[in-house]
Amino acid sequence: MGDYRGVSETQDKSTPTTPEAGQGTSPAMAAPPVKPVIPAAAAKRANASVIGMIIALVVSIAAFLPIVLMNPAPKSDGFHPNIDVTAVARNAADVAGFTPVTPAAGDTFRPNYARWEAGTGTGVPTWEVGYLTPKEAFIGLVQTRKANPTWLLQQTKSAPVTGTRNAGGQEWELRDTGKGEKSMVLNHRGTTVVLSGEAQLDEFAVLAAAVVKSLDSHPAVTVSPSASPAP
Repeated sequence: MGDYRGVSETQDKSTPTTPEAGQGTSPAMAAPPVKPVIPAAAAKRANASVIGMIIALVVSIAAFLPIVLMNPAPKSDGFHPNIDVTAVARNAADVAGFTPVTPAAGDTFRPNYARWEAGTGTGVPTWEVGYLTPKEAFIGLVQTRKANPTWLLQQTKSAPVTGTRNAGGQEWELRDTGKGEKSMVLNHRGTTVVLSGEAQLDEFAVLAAAVVKSLDSHPAVTVSPSASPAP
């Protein structure tokens, strides 16, 4: 019995005592949490900055959105317009006063436009066809029966004559800007044909040979007042 009392006394001594009434708690436990207070002027400036950033972002998006919409990303499979050069040339012949060339350069030369230009600004009406080459370059074809030196300089970007190039059995005049773009010029059977672009000369030669073949398959152009194209 005495041993049990000893254990009880030891346990009583190790048990913590609660603070007596009136002693109170520590200052750290009694102090309420501090809440930061932002002056009204500072809060107003902060809100104004956020609103300004949002307005600037909206204005930027509004400015660039039309550009993005007008320049859609190309389709993954590529878009190739279906241009019937022969059909357009047939319609243009009624006002051209000559048979527009329709070079058959093979399926690898893909036309992306064909049109008749009345030449209201230049005074030189023209038949125009654009071709994408097998190497994904571009060659533009322009044909007219009213070529003049000023017009020819405009078409060739004032490039100097750098030599000649035989294609289709004809000697074409070669002009080179020295910046990648070049032109081949031929006066044949009453019209002038200008090929211009940044394609390689071997591709120029293929298209030029097809142009000569097309020219030779039609009668030579004879100038007559009734055949003049409308202004």
